[in-house]
Amino acid sequence: MRRPRGGVNEPRFAPPEGHHQIGDTVPSPRPLVPAAPVLVTHLFPALHQELVGLLRHLDDADWGRPTACRLWSVKDIAAHLLDTQLRRLSSQRDGRPLIPDQPASEYASLVAWLNRLNAEWITAARRLSPQVLIDLLEVAGPQVATLLQSLDPAAPAIFSVAWTGESQSPNWLDIGREYTEWWVHQQQIRDAVQAPGLYQRRLMHPVLAIFARALPPAYRSVVRNSGCAVHLEVVGDAGGDWTLVRADGSWQLWEGAGSDAASRISLDTDTAWRLFSKQLPPDQARVRIAGDRALGAVALGAVAVMA
Repeated sequence: MRRPRGGVNEPRFAPPEGHHQIGDTVPSPRPLVPAAPVLVTHLFPALHQELVGLLRHLDDADWGRPTACRLWSVKDIAAHLLDTQLRRLSSQRDGRPLIPDQPASEYASLVAWLNRLNAEWITAARRLSPQVLIDLLEVAGPQVATLLQSLDPAAPAIFSVAWTGESQSPNWLDIGREYTEWWVHQQQIRDAVQAPGLYQRRLMHPVLAIFARALPPAYRSVVRNSGCAVHLEVVGDAGGDWTLVRADGSWQLWEGAGSDAASRISLDTDTAWRLFSKQLPPDQARVRIAGDRALGAVALGAVAVMA
C-alpha cells in the first residue's frame, strides 16, 4: 500500500494536521449539562465502508505488519473484527449466546475468558486468506449495522459495558462500545500501514464521548467534598469537554467546562484515544494538568476497553 508522507505515525503521537495544540487557550466556561446518550447506529455503515475500502488496498506485506495489539498482525485484527461481528449476530440476533465454560462473574475472570476466545479465533483464522476475510466482513458488517439499528436505545442491553462499572447497561451504551471497538481496531490497522486516520469529527467524536464514560469508575475510590469538579478537555476538531462533579457520594459525568474545577486536564485527540484504549502509558501521554495535579492524574488511568 502506498504510504503518504506525514501520516499519523510521523511522529507517532503527534496530533493530526490542523488540530490545536493542548493548552493553546483557556477553555471558555460552558454550562454543564448531564452527559447525554451517544447515539451512533447511523455511523456503522460509513465506518464499515472505510474498513473494507482500506483492506482492499492492502498488499501482501501490509497484511503481515505488526500492530499496537501485542502479537497481532493487521490480518489478525481484521479477523478479530469479523469474530466480534459473527458473535454479535449469533448471540443477539439468533439467540445463541456464548456461555463461559467456567464462572466469569468477576471482571478479571471475564477478561480472561474473552482473551481466550479471541486467541482461539485468531489461531483458526490464520488459515484464511485476506480475500476470504474481506468477503466475510462485507457480509457480516451490514448485518450487524441492521441489527443495531433495530434496537431500542433505552432498553436494557444483553451485554453490560463492564469498564463503566455497570452490571446492566442500556442498548445505546453497548452499541457505543461496539462502535469504539470498530473504530479503534480500524485505526490500529491504519497506524500499522500508515494510512490516514479516521480523525474527522463525525466518526471520532462519538468514540471520545463513549470513552468519557470510563471516568466515573476511575474516580470511584477518590473522596472529595461535594461539588468538587474535574474537567477534561480534549483539544482538536473531534474533541470536547467533560466534567466530573462529586455529588451524593459519587462522581457524576457532565458535558461542558464549568468555571471552578479543582483540576483541569488537557490533551489532544490523538493522545486521548490512545490513552483510554490502553495503547499509550500515562507517563508517555502529552497532557497538561492545572490545579490539583494528583486529582487530575487519576483521569489518566481511565480504561475504556476490557483489559
